[in-house]
Amino acid sequence: MGVCLRYCDNHEEAEDVVQNGFVNVFQNIETFRGSGSLEGWVRKIMVNTALTNIRKNKKLKQNVDLESVEFMLPAANYAGDSFAAKDLLKIIQTLPTGFRTVFNLYAIEGYSHKEIGDMLGISEGTSKSQYSRAKTHLQKIIPIDRD
Repeated sequence: MGVCLRYCDNHEEAEDVVQNGFVNVFQNIETFRGSGSLEGWVRKIMVNTALTNIRKNKKLKQNVDLESVEFMLPAANYAGDSFAAKDLLKIIQTLPTGFRTVFNLYAIEGYSHKEIGDMLGISEGTSKSQYSRAKTHLQKIIPIDRD
C-alpha cells in the first residue's frame, strides 16, 4: 500500500491500484523464479501497476510549468518539525503527477533516468528535468536547516 500511495492522488485510488496489483501478482505467480526476493518482485509489480494506472487515466504530464502549479499545503514551518513518514508521503502526493512519478522512480525506487524514460515513454532529459523540478519544489516546501 505504501508503494501505491506514493504514486496515487489519494487513498482510494491507491487501494484500487493495490487490488489490481495483487490480481497481477496472482495471475503471474508462476513467472516468479525465486532468484530474488518475493518482496522485490511484488514491489516491481505494484510500481508497474501504478504506472499503468497513471497512463490509463492520462494524468502523466511530461512538462509542467511550476508557476502555474498551486500547492495546497497548510502553512507550517516544516524545518524544525520532525517528519513522520506519513507527513512526507502527504507532501510528495501534492506534486503534479509527472513530478511525483519521476521522483518516486528515481529517488525511492532507484531506477536510472534512462530506465524511467523507457518506462514512461519520455526522453532521458525529460526525466532529469522532471526530477530536478520536483526536487526544487520539495526544497521550497521543506526548507532544510543546513546548520
